[in-house]
Amino acid sequence: MEIRAHEISANGIRQRVLVAGPPDGRPVLLIHGNCSSADFWRPLLRHLPADLRLVAPDLRGYGGTEVAPVDATRGLGVFTDDVAALLDEPTLFAPTLFDATRSGVAGARPVVVGHSLGGGVAMRLLVDHPGRVAGLLLAAPVSPYGFGGTRDLVGTPTTPDFAGTGGGTANPDFVRRLAAGDRSADERTSPRTVLRTAYVADPASLGADEELLLDSVLSTATGDDNYPGTHRSSDNWPGVAPGDRGVLNTLAPNHFRIADELVAVAGKPPITWVRGDADAIVSDTSLFDLAQLGALGVLPGWPGAEACPPQPMIGQTRAVLDRYAAAGGSYREIVLAGCGHSPTIERPTEFAAALRDLVSGTHRVEAAGRAVADSPQ
Repeated sequence: MEIRAHEISANGIRQRVLVAGPPDGRPVLLIHGNCSSADFWRPLLRHLPADLRLVAPDLRGYGGTEVAPVDATRGLGVFTDDVAALLDEPTLFAPTLFDATRSGVAGARPVVVGHSLGGGVAMRLLVDHPGRVAGLLLAAPVSPYGFGGTRDLVGTPTTPDFAGTGGGTANPDFVRRLAAGDRSADERTSPRTVLRTAYVADPASLGADEELLLDSVLSTATGDDNYPGTHRSSDNWPGVAPGDRGVLNTLAPNHFRIADELVAVAGKPPITWVRGDADAIVSDTSLFDLAQLGALGVLPGWPGAEACPPQPMIGQTRAVLDRYAAAGGSYREIVLAGCGHSPTIERPTEFAAALRDLVSGTHRVEAAGRAVADSPQ
């Protein structure tokens, strides 16, 4: 499949967009996650049908898209606005795909695929533009209650100031190495080591794509307005609270909390949720959740499970999707055994099959609305 790079000016910034497939193909919009770019989709694209119209933008501050400030007070809304502005771009989505009869809105209605942070962007896109989304495929998505700082299935904050979330939670040495373009594998904080140990469960799954994927990680713009963003001091453990600028603050639960809006969305297109059971980043025991690191003794001074339990990320997402189904929607949960945070890289065949099912309308759910859970081997 030929993949072409376009430059599009939309929402006031210059965006690099990878495009593949015929203009009149069934539209699929691919939204990458944090510390990556649209190139993270390339291992998956090899497994997708040639008749799909695949559109994969670099988010602002990643890949070849313009480095522009990220206002975290809007949660992931800044990224969502950038992506939404592409839906009416005729060089990306052909007018023949317009489907006003089903959605009540003239314009392309892609199946939207989001990975990690991109899963949150996809949720926000559905909430903000419900008539423009034909279905959601969420790959290891951030919880609808944000990342860190909540204690239960309804997203109750652990502290009033959401301590332990946002820009101050990034490892400073990782940020320094990211900014320096470090390609070494000598330290646990090097981007290559993080790629091998956190993005995937088995580094061998990176294969010949490792250098391409590392390039993608290293394309991340760093600083207060981008990754990781600003932070505030806190009287609560671990001493940092989210700021209002930059990427990690968009995921802080004071800024990104979309559960109720997602459940209430009109139309309720089908949702497929794909995750690995060995995910180190998005899980109920995430190694990127400071509360979990405190529980493991990695961070000193942890106040204990009663005051600061690890965030139940998987349980939260399932609880919200159960509510989505009970309100008239449907979802399917696919759990991939032995897979880490990047099922599109580690298990592209199974992921491609899930996408084909969603695009073709054969999304499989139980009569009550909750999805059938699979565990492909």
